[in-house]
Amino acid sequence: MKKIIISVLFLSITLFAQNVTSEADCLILEDENSIICKYVHDRMDVDKNITFEWVDPNGEISRTREMIVPANHGSVYDFRYMDGRKKGTWSFKVFDGKKTLETKFEVK
Repeated sequence: MKKIIISVLFLSITLFAQNVTSEADCLILEDENSIICKYVHDRMDVDKNITFEWVDPNGEISRTREMIVPANHGSVYDFRYMDGRKKGTWSFKVFDGKKTLETKFEVK
């Protein structure tokens, strides 16, 4: 009985430790006239297809970009120049299989 409890406890800790959450975030670099958005996910030993969507303040998709996350990589980036972007709150969406992540940023 003691071995079963220890095994279940060890398995639970191992699974919890491997559960890295995915996230999307954007950074505005005004001095470089650019917006850099990053998607972080669990590293995998195979290539992974994802899709980025940039949605302008009017709700229109400004750009869709399909990317391959190479095997054993934990993140990918996309960037755009600020010049020519509509002022207001933008959305950056990441579609990763059944998972969708979204972050917002403001262009002033």
